[in-house]
Amino acid sequence: MLIPKKLFLTKGVGKHRDYLQSFELALRDAGIQHANIVEVSSIIPPNCEIIPATEGKKLIKPGEITFCVLAKNSTNEPNRLIAASVGLALPKDRSTYGYLSEYHSYGESAKKAGDYAEDLAATMLATTLGIEFDANKAWDEKKQVFRMSGKIVKTTSITQTARGDKNGLWTTVVAAAVFIMG
Repeated sequence: MLIPKKLFLTKGVGKHRDYLQSFELALRDAGIQHANIVEVSSIIPPNCEIIPATEGKKLIKPGEITFCVLAKNSTNEPNRLIAASVGLALPKDRSTYGYLSEYHSYGESAKKAGDYAEDLAATMLATTLGIEFDANKAWDEKKQVFRMSGKIVKTTSITQTARGDKNGLWTTVVAAAVFIMG
């Protein structure tokens, strides 16, 4: 049974004339290029510890199969604003699971993309916890409902934005929640 014990959030950006190389450079900037990444969906296991990226990156061995929730976006359009964000929502009762969401957008600030990713994760968690709220309400209004419920203790996000290279190089952004097994 593969159940992660820890996770960390990281982000990066890469630019290159080749799309694939720009992605690899974004992973390098995020500090996870030496892992064999397997993308997974959105569940944070019960009692999974959130650790700093500096600590988590040291725990990954070159070539290791590494599971993560990965948001990515790319463009070769000069000056086009791109974003990749991962949102996180943890329940107050850490013996139950939390949620991660990935979000990719164009033309949005890091704050807007990050807020939306947090909103997605918190909404998914809220529905599993039976918290009633209006999905059409603004994020700030929903945040208050989540807090008042006493069931969601933390939401956060990590977001990477970049503008497309002025000379048309591929620009790639990544944001990731990286799971550590041991």
